[in-house]
Amino acid sequence: MAQPLMPHATASWLVDNTALSFEQIADFCGLHILEVQAIADDTAGSKLTGRDPVRAHELTMEQIEKGQADPDYRLQMTKGPEQVRRTKGPRYTPVSKRQDKPDGIAWIIRNHPEISDGTISNLIGTTRTTIAAIRDRTHWNIANIVPKDPVTLGLTTQRELDAAVAKAAKASGVEQAPTDHRLEGDREALIEQLRAEREQAARDAETAGDDGAGEHRFEDPFRR
Repeated sequence: MAQPLMPHATASWLVDNTALSFEQIADFCGLHILEVQAIADDTAGSKLTGRDPVRAHELTMEQIEKGQADPDYRLQMTKGPEQVRRTKGPRYTPVSKRQDKPDGIAWIIRNHPEISDGTISNLIGTTRTTIAAIRDRTHWNIANIVPKDPVTLGLTTQRELDAAVAKAAKASGVEQAPTDHRLEGDREALIEQLRAEREQAARDAETAGDDGAGEHRFEDPFRR
């Protein structure tokens, strides 16, 4: 069931402005009935500013009136809270990680100079001015900036970084080192060769039989 955007504030408003039961309010707001009781008794940790669910178009007065007339009536959300949609622009970074951005930018500049400032801006969520300052070593805190992997810092994902590197390499005409497949299967081929030699030696020993040729022992290459 959808719940109000601010359940505690909505519960506070319903307690103060309606005659709905605590159970009805708790059910609508997704709270425990004791939480609603605490709000009503002003024993909650802090005094809440009520939020009108009618003005927020989450509830109608008709539903409130029905609920006040019938304690068994359950209020229903008229619409869910609007989802915040990410718009185009720099990536949002939590405040706790923002101080790590210069380190992540410096790492990309050092290890992947082919990546453009615009791509770095989208990966890290920063401005081109900051990137240019780090490139030119004119950043106000340049003495304390230590290049660190932005994936490890939690500023981007490995998939996004790899995609940016591949795209930048393709755009700049830089070919990635080809994979060397020449050694693939060598181990299996060597094992087969040694096994064939061992079987052949065993057959030779059996053929020699009682002729005394068996005195020359075959050393099994698989035995250590």
